[in-house]
Amino acid sequence: MHRHGEHRLVTAIQHMIQHQSDVDRQRLLQRFLSYVQVDTTAVAGLQQYPSSAGQIDLGKQLCLELRDAGIPNVTQDEHGIVLATIPANVAHTTPIIAFNSHLDTSPETTGKDVRPQVIEEYQGGSIVLPGDRRRVITVDENPELNNLHGCSLITTDGTTLLGGDDKAGIAEIMEAAIYLVEHPEIKHGPIRLLFTCDEEIGHGIDYVDVAGLGASACYTLDGGGAGNIDVETFSADVATIIFEGINIHPSIAKGRMVNAVRAAGEFLARLPRDRMAPESTAGRDGFIHPYDIQGGVANTSLQLILRDFDLDGLKTQAQLLRDTAEDVQRELDGIKISVETTKQYRNMREGLSQEPRAVEFAEEAHRRLGYPCQKTIVRGGTDGSQLTEKGLPTPNLSSGQHNPHSPLEWACLDEMVQAVDVLVQLAQIWGEQQPA
Repeated sequence: MHRHGEHRLVTAIQHMIQHQSDVDRQRLLQRFLSYVQVDTTAVAGLQQYPSSAGQIDLGKQLCLELRDAGIPNVTQDEHGIVLATIPANVAHTTPIIAFNSHLDTSPETTGKDVRPQVIEEYQGGSIVLPGDRRRVITVDENPELNNLHGCSLITTDGTTLLGGDDKAGIAEIMEAAIYLVEHPEIKHGPIRLLFTCDEEIGHGIDYVDVAGLGASACYTLDGGGAGNIDVETFSADVATIIFEGINIHPSIAKGRMVNAVRAAGEFLARLPRDRMAPESTAGRDGFIHPYDIQGGVANTSLQLILRDFDLDGLKTQAQLLRDTAEDVQRELDGIKISVETTKQYRNMREGLSQEPRAVEFAEEAHRRLGYPCQKTIVRGGTDGSQLTEKGLPTPNLSSGQHNPHSPLEWACLDEMVQAVDVLVQLAQIWGEQQPA
């Protein structure tokens, strides 16, 4: 997540603490704690959607809660995708909008047996995690904690991720939906609720009927902190590099063995580390990130993700991989190296310009509530990247999650309340509009 300008949100957070929201904080908290108990860890590489049964289970739970709240037209399809519609309660025709979050959690850290701890009225300082006391959420690495004194925080116990990415977003959408049903005096147009699967492994909207949603704009609740409106994401590709060697018993290997593992190591050693790497980049800088390696002497595969805000940057990264592969192949007799890149998602910047109201109304929702906000960029992607590319403008909104994909993950309940407030306000603003 891009952090530039975060200090400007101090006043917003202090206002948020003092703001008397009508949102039921405890119900929102219990909803979130219930969702994180369901293991929805995505599993990469499987030829099935969704990739884990827990996503189906959580989807069923959401369907029951929506139906119990009196929301009609709630479905979970054969792919696990949950879709519901809150009907309009205004006489005039308005644009349809959609709210989206994803059911799965990252495979980078387990989401099984999550044991969250709730810290009421946080008083400052670093937070030691009880399940593994070697793991500490420090203020130095999380300076936003300095602005959250008096807030309620939810952390992991240090042995799993929390699942705030994106169960914070799910809880906020669910709470906003039920709040609107409970408060019919709040006027709004039709609102689609969309919960997708396998977003973390790049397949979030594979089976979403974007045209069938009929929405003019959508909002993903998948951002960090509070007050951010993400209007750009990385463009993303994934690269698979296969090293083919020759295996033979090491006792007779002289002049005959070609070690694919060594070739992969040589290849990795030649990639830049002082630039074009996640460890050494920030802001608008792109990177190449090797994240998985498997195999043995005869065959080794390497997975890398390519990220840049501009397509020319992606092309440069892909060419660097091909050039490096050619150099290693030329220097190591007998090794064969193939490089394949696959498109994942694209920067939402251009697509959002097709419906300027999507961002304008998100800003207006914050203004009406008295919450300062800022347009930001995200060093990653959301379902909104692909929804926007497919013609549904979908900026990403803050959901109060922090340190995603990590056992040091935490969320702020006060920021989650603010996210619900923003959704309710967005429903009202769009409900005041006539169709484009």
